[in-house]
Amino acid sequence: MYLSSLLIGIQDFVKIREYNIKSDYNEVTPVTKSIHSFCLEEKIKTTDCNEIEICLIEALNNVIKHAYKGDSTKSINIDVKINGKELQIKITDTGLPHKNFSKPKLEFDPNDIENLPEGGMGLYIIDQLMDEIFYESQNGVNFFYMKKIVAKPASV
Repeated sequence: MYLSSLLIGIQDFVKIREYNIKSDYNEVTPVTKSIHSFCLEEKIKTTDCNEIEICLIEALNNVIKHAYKGDSTKSINIDVKINGKELQIKITDTGLPHKNFSKPKLEFDPNDIENLPEGGMGLYIIDQLMDEIFYESQNGVNFFYMKKIVAKPASV
């Protein structure tokens, strides 16, 4: 009885990975690939892993471009937590805070490439692919949270 309850509890064991990178575009791909691999190791479906990677690339590029204005000497922290079927990501930076953060509501014709909106597309993509996103800035530190309910392949 004890062993079976212990094994059930192990399924919901929290897995955490912490990453720290410089605010350099060259560091984005290696860290997102590492997190993608971590998700695959945790038996998360490949499509979810791919969506998570896309969101991370967009979010990290936004920090570098907007919060740090391209200053590659600054630091970005990424915390990834998997708890059962929930994946949480927290990105922390000390750059300029995002003003008037709100989920984008872009209206555009995807067939009209010439007139696609130039701003907000990354955040729009993140909002579409993640289940929850949240941003806050406190005492000079910016926090961007993303949550996704992930699927694991059925056991064979």
